[in-house]
Amino acid sequence: MPVLDPLENRVAMRDCSGSVGRTSAGFKVLGVDPGSHVTGYGVVEMTGRGVRWVTHGEIRPSRGALLSICLQTIYDALREVISLSGPDAMVIEDIFYGKNVKSLIRQGHVRGGAILAGRHCGIPVYEYSPAEIKKAAVGYGRAEKGQVQTMIRAILKLPELPPPDAADALAAAICHLHFRKADPI
Repeated sequence: MPVLDPLENRVAMRDCSGSVGRTSAGFKVLGVDPGSHVTGYGVVEMTGRGVRWVTHGEIRPSRGALLSICLQTIYDALREVISLSGPDAMVIEDIFYGKNVKSLIRQGHVRGGAILAGRHCGIPVYEYSPAEIKKAAVGYGRAEKGQVQTMIRAILKLPELPPPDAADALAAAICHLHFRKADPI
């Protein structure tokens, strides 16, 4: 059962409370690139010496699974990432409007599950458009996925290119480190 603190308007679930009140010196951000087939995630930390990679990966629900199973898989996996990495904030990519309606609806469902995972773990959730994220990471708001992967590898000094959706998630986290919107969604 959630614990509600009316003074802070924070909801924290007991099983991901390890992320609340942690003692890291830097500011950690979890970026999420939502998708019903592949949801990318990435955590970075701003320290006194710059941006540091923490973790990244992709959540892949079973092919052909019911939407409700896909959402549960993504929700559970993100709560585990939050519990293990202890971010101070979560950033999610806003919906890209050029897709077909059915894809937009599915992506909206995934976004809702991801946002709920962040809030249930007591962290504020922010959103940025794909163009804002690409501009922050690459310097160009219409950059291709390959360009984002290459730049994220360089910025974070990774030994290899991160998977495309994880690279987008890491870019979202870096975007928030640069802009730090004041109001969560």
